[in-house]
Amino acid sequence: MQAKNVGVYIKVYGFVQGVGFRASTYYKAKELGLKGYVRNLETGEVEILAEGDENAVLALLEWAKKGPPSARVDKVEYEFLPYTGRFSSFEIRY
Repeated sequence: MQAKNVGVYIKVYGFVQGVGFRASTYYKAKELGLKGYVRNLETGEVEILAEGDENAVLALLEWAKKGPPSARVDKVEYEFLPYTGRFSSFEIRY
C-alpha cells in the first residue's frame, strides 16, 4: 500500500520565540523527511507549514504540541491541507 501524502498548517502559541523553536522544528521536519517551512509571526506565534508522508506529518504535529525543552507550548491550532508538492525542502523563513 502506498503512503499517503498530506499537508498541515500549524500555529503554536506560548513561549515559543527566542527559545530555538524554529531550529528544533527544522531539524525534526528534516528527520521526518518533510518539506515546507517554519517561521516566527509578528504576533508571537510560530507558524509551520509542512507536507509529506501522513505518518511523518502526524509525528511533527505531535512534536509541535510539546516543542523543544526550552519552549512552553500553551496551545496549538492546526488544519490538514491537501498535498501540493510545491516545496523542494524544509526551511526556516525570516
